Amino acid sequence: MKIIDVIPHVLTTPLEEPFSFSQGWVHQRSTVITEIVTDEGVTGWGESLCHGLQPPEIAASFINYCFKPLLLEKDPFDVEVLWEEMYNVSRPYGQSGAAVNAISGVDIALWDIIGKSVNKPVSKLIGGTFRTEITPYATGFYRKKNQDDIEAGINEAKSHLSKGFKAFKLKTGFGVEADLEYIHEIRKAVGEEPKIMLDANGAYNASLARRILLESESDNIHFFEEPLPPEDLEGYKQLKNLTKTYVAAGENIFGKIGYRHWISGGALDILQPDLCSSGGFTEGKKIAAMAQAYNTMLIPHVWGSGIGLAASMQYIASLPPIPLSLNPMEPYLEYDQSSHPFREDLIYDAVRMENGKVNIPEKPGIGVEINRDVINEYSVQVFQ
Repeated sequence: MKIIDVIPHVLTTPLEEPFSFSQGWVHQRSTVITEIVTDEGVTGWGESLCHGLQPPEIAASFINYCFKPLLLEKDPFDVEVLWEEMYNVSRPYGQSGAAVNAISGVDIALWDIIGKSVNKPVSKLIGGTFRTEITPYATGFYRKKNQDDIEAGINEAKSHLSKGFKAFKLKTGFGVEADLEYIHEIRKAVGEEPKIMLDANGAYNASLARRILLESESDNIHFFEEPLPPEDLEGYKQLKNLTKTYVAAGENIFGKIGYRHWISGGALDILQPDLCSSGGFTEGKKIAAMAQAYNTMLIPHVWGSGIGLAASMQYIASLPPIPLSLNPMEPYLEYDQSSHPFREDLIYDAVRMENGKVNIPEKPGIGVEINRDVINEYSVQVFQ
């Protein structure tokens, strides 16, 4: 089997109602979908995560101009060889960020091909399934214009709970006093039972984040995600054992090399690699092995289209509980509930929550079929 084409599809569409988080306003949902075609008629699909403020053309350019020439005529089963070659060729101008983000989408597509070729879901090829269903937590709580943020947050929390969610993650990073009031009021409105997480998207320094951790301790926060920028490893160490709240980060850490000092240095309670940005399945399993070696919890970050969602579920299926025991803490599925016009349609609504759980797709590869009509509808021309 040989690779005969590599096609990066840039998908983008404006939002009817923009929303904001601590770093700015999101006006469109975008992604880069990688299609890899083989000479035996097997096609693989992958995704490179596109953050709300990230131009998708960057990762697409890496794939088209840097990685495609390297991949053509190669055997997709040489997936780890190809990963290392892609990383090495882009090393002088990559090593993290958009370069590894782009490699991730390619790697996922290669594993999708391998799974389809042997008629197995990817989870069965990277170690097996520790679980067939995952407990999701709802991601959302973005800010919108002309709304009372606290009232909107309470209403959204109650809506998620009514749908069967038992956990949700609040967007914070809008100022210490404003965040604390927001957290207190939502906890008071929903009671003690639901798990509440926080995500500041790197808005604070250690001194400011310390106040939020200490003054929200009575609100029983499960974990605080990205309180600090991703460069501040020492700041995370200062926060980690300050309160009972777990400190989490990792969506902006890339590959095993990026993670090594965070893991060996014990900087985090929970690691959050994003499969679509931290290196795909090939690198994701190595990060997971490092986490297991240091007995550190891992709950992946997930924020993309249905392709990234399905692939991430294959990854989560293969993650051992840390530590393995009769009643371990299982990894959650971050389940984005914010506005995304093509997330579900892209995979024919194949992923759904039922009775508070999400079943892991069992079809070959990443486990879902791709709707080409959606690819065609939302694609924008980038390369001539």
